[in-house]
Amino acid sequence: MPETDTSSVHILGLGASTPVGRNVWASAAAVRAGLSGFSEHPFMVDSVGEPVRVASCRWLDAAYEGGDRYCALLFTAIDEALAAVQKRDQSKSIRLGLAAALPPARPGRPEDLSSTVIAAASKRYGELIGRTLTFEFGHAAGYVAMDGALRSLAAGSIDACVVAGVDSYLPPETLEWVEACDQLHGAGALNNAWGFIPGEAAGAVLLASARVATLLEAHSFGEVIAVGLGRETNLIKTETVCTGEGLTAAFRAALEKLDSGQQIHNVLCDLNGEIYRADEFGFTALRTKERFRAATDFIAPADVWGDVGAAGAPLHLSLAVIAHRKRYGNGPLSLTWASSESGERGAAIIRAHEAERD
Repeated sequence: MPETDTSSVHILGLGASTPVGRNVWASAAAVRAGLSGFSEHPFMVDSVGEPVRVASCRWLDAAYEGGDRYCALLFTAIDEALAAVQKRDQSKSIRLGLAAALPPARPGRPEDLSSTVIAAASKRYGELIGRTLTFEFGHAAGYVAMDGALRSLAAGSIDACVVAGVDSYLPPETLEWVEACDQLHGAGALNNAWGFIPGEAAGAVLLASARVATLLEAHSFGEVIAVGLGRETNLIKTETVCTGEGLTAAFRAALEKLDSGQQIHNVLCDLNGEIYRADEFGFTALRTKERFRAATDFIAPADVWGDVGAAGAPLHLSLAVIAHRKRYGNGPLSLTWASSESGERGAAIIRAHEAERD
Protein backbone atom coordinates (compact mmCIF):
# COMPACT_ATOMS: atom_id res chain seq x y z
CA MET A 1 0.00 0.00 0.00
CA PRO A 2 1.29 3.53 -0.71
CA GLU A 3 2.17 5.88 2.10
CA THR A 4 -0.23 8.65 3.03
CA ASP A 5 0.69 12.25 2.25
CA THR A 6 0.73 13.77 5.71
CA SER A 7 2.52 17.10 5.18
CA SER A 8 2.23 19.35 8.23
CA VAL A 9 0.03 17.08 10.31
CA HIS A 10 0.83 18.02 13.89
CA ILE A 11 0.40 16.22 17.19
CA LEU A 12 -1.31 18.72 19.50
CA GLY A 13 -2.35 16.47 22.37
CA LEU A 14 -1.39 13.23 24.11
CA GLY A 15 -3.32 10.99 26.47
CA ALA A 16 -2.96 7.61 28.16
CA SER A 17 -4.30 5.32 30.83
CA THR A 18 -2.03 2.32 31.44
CA PRO A 19 -1.09 -0.21 34.12
CA VAL A 20 1.93 1.96 34.98
CA GLY A 21 0.33 5.41 34.93
CA ARG A 22 -3.00 7.20 35.07
CA ASN A 23 -1.85 9.72 32.46
CA VAL A 24 0.56 9.89 29.55
CA TRP A 25 3.42 11.58 31.45
CA ALA A 26 3.38 9.11 34.34
CA SER A 27 3.17 6.22 31.88
CA ALA A 28 6.13 7.50 29.86
CA ALA A 29 8.20 7.99 33.00
CA ALA A 30 7.44 4.45 34.15
CA VAL A 31 8.43 2.97 30.79
CA ARG A 32 11.64 5.00 30.82
CA ALA A 33 12.44 3.73 34.33
CA GLY A 34 11.44 0.13 33.54
CA LEU A 35 8.87 0.02 36.33
CA SER A 36 6.82 -3.15 36.02
CA GLY A 37 3.05 -3.07 36.12
CA PHE A 38 2.77 -6.86 36.43
CA SER A 39 0.79 -8.51 39.21
CA GLU A 40 -1.03 -11.75 39.95
CA HIS A 41 -4.64 -11.97 38.86
CA PRO A 42 -6.86 -12.03 41.98
CA PHE A 43 -8.55 -15.33 41.07
CA MET A 44 -7.51 -16.65 37.64
CA VAL A 45 -4.99 -19.52 37.59
CA ASP A 46 -3.29 -21.23 34.68
CA SER A 47 -3.37 -24.90 33.70
CA VAL A 48 -0.80 -25.83 36.35
CA GLY A 49 -2.54 -23.93 39.13
CA GLU A 50 -0.30 -20.87 39.19
CA PRO A 51 -1.84 -17.36 39.38
CA VAL A 52 -2.02 -15.75 35.95
CA ARG A 53 0.37 -12.84 35.59
CA VAL A 54 -1.34 -9.74 34.17
CA ALA A 55 -0.82 -6.00 33.83
CA SER A 56 -3.99 -4.30 34.99
CA CYS A 57 -5.00 -0.69 35.58
CA ARG A 58 -5.42 -1.25 39.30
CA TRP A 59 -6.52 2.33 39.86
CA LEU A 60 -9.68 1.55 37.87
CA ASP A 61 -12.54 0.16 39.94
CA ALA A 62 -12.94 -3.58 39.43
CA ALA A 63 -16.68 -3.00 39.13
CA TYR A 64 -16.11 -1.61 35.65
CA GLU A 65 -16.51 -4.54 33.28
CA GLY A 66 -17.23 -5.12 29.62
CA GLY A 67 -17.89 -2.06 27.51
CA ASP A 68 -17.96 0.19 30.57
CA ARG A 69 -14.35 -0.69 31.39
CA TYR A 70 -13.25 -0.06 27.81
CA CYS A 71 -14.94 3.34 27.83
CA ALA A 72 -13.51 4.30 31.23
CA LEU A 73 -9.99 3.59 29.94
CA LEU A 74 -10.58 5.23 26.56
CA PHE A 75 -12.23 8.44 27.72
CA THR A 76 -9.51 9.04 30.33
CA ALA A 77 -6.96 9.08 27.49
CA ILE A 78 -9.11 11.16 25.12
CA ASP A 79 -9.88 13.77 27.80
CA GLU A 80 -6.17 14.21 28.43
CA ALA A 81 -5.37 14.53 24.72
CA LEU A 82 -8.08 17.19 24.29
CA ALA A 83 -7.32 19.14 27.47
CA ALA A 84 -4.85 21.58 25.97
CA VAL A 85 -7.15 22.80 23.19
CA GLN A 86 -10.61 22.22 24.65
CA LYS A 87 -10.26 25.26 26.92
CA ARG A 88 -9.79 27.62 24.00
CA ASP A 89 -12.81 29.35 22.49
CA GLN A 90 -11.49 28.69 18.99
CA SER A 91 -11.95 24.94 19.54
CA LYS A 92 -15.71 25.36 19.14
CA SER A 93 -15.26 26.11 15.45
CA ILE A 94 -13.07 23.05 14.79
CA ARG A 95 -14.55 20.06 12.99
CA LEU A 96 -13.21 17.24 15.14
CA GLY A 97 -13.39 13.51 14.43
CA LEU A 98 -12.58 10.42 16.50
CA ALA A 99 -10.91 7.32 15.02
CA ALA A 100 -10.87 4.55 17.62
CA ALA A 101 -8.82 1.35 17.40
CA LEU A 102 -10.42 -1.67 19.05
CA PRO A 103 -9.59 -5.38 19.45
CA PRO A 104 -11.11 -7.88 17.02
CA ALA A 105 -13.91 -10.23 17.99
CA ARG A 106 -12.62 -12.84 20.46
CA PRO A 107 -13.78 -14.63 23.62
CA GLY A 108 -14.44 -12.18 26.44
CA ARG A 109 -14.72 -9.10 24.24
CA PRO A 110 -18.20 -7.52 24.24
CA GLU A 111 -19.92 -8.31 20.95
CA ASP A 112 -21.34 -4.78 20.78
CA LEU A 113 -18.10 -3.03 21.71
CA SER A 114 -18.00 -0.79 18.63
CA SER A 115 -21.57 0.45 19.01
CA THR A 116 -21.04 0.90 22.75
CA VAL A 117 -17.98 3.08 22.21
CA ILE A 118 -19.68 5.16 19.51
CA ALA A 119 -22.79 5.74 21.62
CA ALA A 120 -20.82 6.55 24.76
CA ALA A 121 -18.51 8.94 22.90
CA SER A 122 -21.51 10.74 21.41
CA LYS A 123 -23.08 11.11 24.84
CA ARG A 124 -19.86 12.28 26.51
CA TYR A 125 -18.53 14.70 23.90
CA GLY A 126 -21.74 15.85 22.25
CA GLU A 127 -21.17 18.28 19.40
CA LEU A 128 -17.43 18.56 20.12
CA ILE A 129 -16.75 15.37 18.14
CA GLY A 130 -18.70 15.24 14.92
CA ARG A 131 -18.16 11.63 13.93
CA THR A 132 -16.65 8.50 15.45
CA LEU A 133 -15.28 5.61 13.39
CA THR A 134 -13.98 2.34 14.85
CA PHE A 135 -11.34 -0.03 13.50
CA GLU A 136 -11.51 -3.54 14.97
CA PHE A 137 -8.16 -5.01 13.91
CA GLY A 138 -6.26 -5.26 17.19
CA HIS A 139 -2.57 -4.31 17.38
CA ALA A 140 -2.26 -2.52 14.03
CA ALA A 141 -5.72 -0.96 14.14
CA GLY A 142 -4.31 2.35 15.34
CA TYR A 143 -2.30 2.70 12.15
CA VAL A 144 -5.32 1.95 9.97
CA ALA A 145 -7.22 4.54 12.02
CA MET A 146 -4.39 7.05 11.65
CA ASP A 147 -4.20 6.48 7.91
CA GLY A 148 -7.93 7.19 7.61
CA ALA A 149 -7.64 10.28 9.80
CA LEU A 150 -4.78 11.69 7.74
CA ARG A 151 -6.65 11.15 4.51
CA SER A 152 -9.67 12.98 5.94
CA LEU A 153 -7.44 15.84 7.10
CA ALA A 154 -5.81 16.06 3.67
CA ALA A 155 -9.22 16.08 1.97
CA GLY A 156 -10.44 18.83 4.28
CA SER A 157 -13.46 16.91 5.57
CA ILE A 158 -12.27 17.45 9.16
CA ASP A 159 -9.95 19.97 10.83
CA ALA A 160 -8.59 17.71 13.55
CA CYS A 161 -8.91 14.11 14.69
CA VAL A 162 -8.35 12.17 17.88
CA VAL A 163 -6.72 8.85 17.01
CA ALA A 164 -7.25 6.59 20.01
CA GLY A 165 -6.99 2.95 20.94
CA VAL A 166 -8.21 0.78 23.80
CA ASP A 167 -7.88 -2.89 24.66
CA SER A 168 -8.13 -5.29 27.58
CA TYR A 169 -7.03 -8.91 27.72
CA LEU A 170 -8.20 -9.24 31.33
CA PRO A 171 -11.72 -10.75 31.13
CA PRO A 172 -11.55 -14.37 32.36
CA GLU A 173 -12.83 -15.73 29.04
CA THR A 174 -10.08 -13.85 27.22
CA LEU A 175 -7.37 -15.12 29.55
CA GLU A 176 -8.58 -18.70 29.10
CA TRP A 177 -8.54 -18.21 25.33
CA VAL A 178 -4.99 -16.78 25.39
CA GLU A 179 -3.77 -19.82 27.33
CA ALA A 180 -5.68 -22.22 25.06
CA CYS A 181 -3.85 -20.65 22.11
CA ASP A 182 -0.52 -21.30 23.90
CA GLN A 183 0.20 -17.58 24.12
CA LEU A 184 0.05 -17.02 27.88
CA HIS A 185 3.41 -16.26 29.44
CA GLY A 186 4.37 -18.43 32.38
CA ALA A 187 7.22 -20.28 34.06
CA GLY A 188 7.83 -23.95 34.65
CA ALA A 189 8.12 -26.98 32.41
CA LEU A 190 4.47 -26.97 31.33
CA ASN A 191 4.13 -23.24 30.76
CA ASN A 192 5.12 -20.98 27.91
CA ALA A 193 8.21 -18.86 28.50
CA TRP A 194 7.68 -17.28 25.07
CA GLY A 195 4.10 -16.11 25.62
CA PHE A 196 2.94 -12.63 26.56
CA ILE A 197 1.66 -10.90 29.69
CA PRO A 198 -1.99 -9.87 29.10
CA GLY A 199 -2.50 -6.15 29.66
CA GLU A 200 -5.03 -3.38 29.27
CA ALA A 201 -4.66 0.28 28.37
CA ALA A 202 -5.82 3.18 26.26
CA GLY A 203 -3.96 5.87 24.38
CA ALA A 204 -4.91 8.93 22.33
CA VAL A 205 -3.23 11.56 20.17
CA LEU A 206 -4.83 14.71 18.77
CA LEU A 207 -3.81 15.34 15.15
CA ALA A 208 -4.41 18.60 13.28
CA SER A 209 -3.13 20.69 10.40
CA ALA A 210 -0.64 23.50 10.86
CA ARG A 211 -3.49 25.97 10.24
CA VAL A 212 -5.51 24.56 13.13
CA ALA A 213 -2.45 24.49 15.39
CA THR A 214 -1.96 28.21 14.69
CA LEU A 215 -5.66 28.94 15.19
CA LEU A 216 -5.66 27.21 18.57
CA GLU A 217 -2.30 28.71 19.53
CA ALA A 218 -1.26 25.18 20.45
CA HIS A 219 2.34 24.04 20.66
CA SER A 220 3.04 20.99 18.52
CA PHE A 221 4.59 17.92 20.12
CA GLY A 222 5.70 16.79 16.67
CA GLU A 223 4.65 15.92 13.14
CA VAL A 224 3.43 12.71 11.56
CA ILE A 225 5.76 12.31 8.59
CA ALA A 226 4.23 9.15 7.12
CA VAL A 227 2.02 6.16 7.81
CA GLY A 228 2.63 2.87 6.02
CA LEU A 229 0.31 -0.13 5.87
CA GLY A 230 0.94 -3.70 4.82
CA ARG A 231 -0.66 -7.13 5.02
CA GLU A 232 0.93 -10.42 6.08
CA THR A 233 -0.47 -13.67 4.70
CA ASN A 234 1.66 -16.06 6.78
CA LEU A 235 -0.14 -15.61 10.07
CA ILE A 236 0.60 -16.56 13.65
CA LYS A 237 -1.14 -19.75 14.85
CA THR A 238 -0.72 -21.35 11.43
CA GLU A 239 1.79 -23.79 9.96
CA THR A 240 3.19 -21.17 7.58
CA VAL A 241 6.53 -19.42 8.10
CA CYS A 242 6.47 -15.64 8.39
CA THR A 243 9.49 -13.84 6.95
CA GLY A 244 8.11 -10.34 7.52
CA GLU A 245 6.87 -9.53 4.03
CA GLY A 246 3.83 -7.62 5.30
CA LEU A 247 5.74 -5.68 7.94
CA THR A 248 8.47 -4.89 5.42
CA ALA A 249 5.83 -3.42 3.09
CA ALA A 250 4.54 -1.20 5.92
CA PHE A 251 8.07 -0.07 6.81
CA ARG A 252 8.99 0.73 3.23
CA ALA A 253 5.75 2.61 2.58
CA ALA A 254 6.52 4.86 5.54
CA LEU A 255 10.29 5.14 4.99
CA GLU A 256 9.83 6.27 1.39
CA LYS A 257 8.60 9.59 2.76
CA LEU A 258 12.00 10.36 4.28
CA ASP A 259 14.62 12.29 2.34
CA SER A 260 17.49 10.28 0.91
CA GLY A 261 20.07 9.59 3.58
CA GLN A 262 17.80 10.32 6.54
CA GLN A 263 17.83 7.66 9.22
CA ILE A 264 15.45 6.74 12.02
CA HIS A 265 16.76 7.47 15.52
CA ASN A 266 14.27 5.53 17.67
CA VAL A 267 12.07 2.45 17.23
CA LEU A 268 9.05 1.66 19.41
CA CYS A 269 6.97 -1.44 18.84
CA ASP A 270 4.56 -4.06 20.16
CA LEU A 271 7.06 -6.91 20.53
CA ASN A 272 5.67 -8.93 23.43
CA GLY A 273 7.97 -11.92 23.88
CA GLU A 274 6.46 -14.15 21.18
CA ILE A 275 8.97 -15.74 18.83
CA TYR A 276 6.72 -15.13 15.81
CA ARG A 277 6.85 -11.37 16.29
CA ALA A 278 10.59 -11.33 16.99
CA ASP A 279 11.33 -13.30 13.83
CA GLU A 280 9.06 -11.08 11.76
CA PHE A 281 10.83 -7.95 12.96
CA GLY A 282 14.24 -9.53 12.46
CA PHE A 283 13.59 -10.20 8.78
CA THR A 284 12.12 -6.72 8.31
CA ALA A 285 15.06 -5.03 10.04
CA LEU A 286 17.51 -6.87 7.78
CA ARG A 287 15.71 -5.60 4.67
CA THR A 288 15.51 -1.99 5.82
CA LYS A 289 18.56 -1.60 8.06
CA GLU A 290 20.13 1.18 6.01
CA ARG A 291 17.32 3.55 7.08
CA PHE A 292 18.01 3.13 10.81
CA ARG A 293 20.78 4.26 13.13
CA ALA A 294 20.29 0.93 14.92
CA ALA A 295 17.11 -0.98 14.05
CA THR A 296 17.62 -3.50 16.84
CA ASP A 297 17.94 -0.77 19.49
CA PHE A 298 14.19 -0.70 20.07
CA ILE A 299 11.78 0.03 22.92
CA ALA A 300 9.09 -2.58 23.61
CA PRO A 301 6.82 -1.21 26.37
CA ALA A 302 5.11 -4.60 26.73
CA ASP A 303 8.07 -5.30 29.04
CA VAL A 304 6.38 -3.10 31.66
CA TRP A 305 2.68 -2.82 30.77
CA GLY A 306 2.08 -6.15 29.04
CA ASP A 307 0.48 -6.64 25.66
CA VAL A 308 -2.03 -3.82 25.22
CA GLY A 309 -3.22 -4.76 21.74
CA ALA A 310 -5.15 -2.03 19.95
CA ALA A 311 -4.02 0.64 22.43
CA GLY A 312 -0.40 0.35 21.31
CA ALA A 313 -0.16 2.71 18.32
CA PRO A 314 -1.18 6.00 20.00
CA LEU A 315 0.75 5.03 23.14
CA HIS A 316 3.94 4.40 21.18
CA LEU A 317 3.58 7.72 19.33
CA SER A 318 3.23 9.48 22.67
CA LEU A 319 6.32 7.78 24.09
CA ALA A 320 8.31 8.78 21.01
CA VAL A 321 7.60 12.50 21.27
CA ILE A 322 7.96 12.58 25.06
CA ALA A 323 11.37 10.86 24.85
CA HIS A 324 12.64 13.65 22.61
CA ARG A 325 11.01 16.38 24.66
CA LYS A 326 12.58 15.00 27.84
CA ARG A 327 15.93 14.59 26.01
CA TYR A 328 16.48 10.89 26.58
CA GLY A 329 15.68 9.81 23.03
CA ASN A 330 18.36 9.30 20.41
CA GLY A 331 16.98 12.01 18.13
CA PRO A 332 13.74 13.49 16.76
CA LEU A 333 12.88 10.84 14.14
CA SER A 334 11.04 7.76 15.44
CA LEU A 335 9.38 4.81 13.76
CA THR A 336 6.62 2.94 15.57
CA TRP A 337 5.03 -0.25 14.34
CA ALA A 338 2.58 -3.03 15.17
CA SER A 339 1.36 -6.39 13.87
CA SER A 340 -2.18 -7.73 14.10
CA GLU A 341 -2.89 -11.44 14.31
CA SER A 342 -5.31 -11.11 11.37
CA GLY A 343 -2.51 -9.86 9.09
CA GLU A 344 -2.72 -6.05 9.24
CA ARG A 345 0.64 -4.35 9.60
CA GLY A 346 1.24 -0.68 10.34
CA ALA A 347 4.11 1.74 10.84
CA ALA A 348 4.40 5.48 11.38
CA ILE A 349 7.27 7.94 11.30
CA ILE A 350 7.18 10.83 13.76
CA ARG A 351 9.39 13.91 13.95
CA ALA A 352 9.28 15.16 17.53
CA HIS A 353 9.61 18.84 18.44
CA GLU A 354 11.54 20.44 21.25
CA ALA A 355 9.64 21.77 24.26
CA GLU A 356 8.88 25.47 24.32
CA ARG A 357 11.41 27.52 26.26
CA ASP A 358 10.60 30.62 28.29
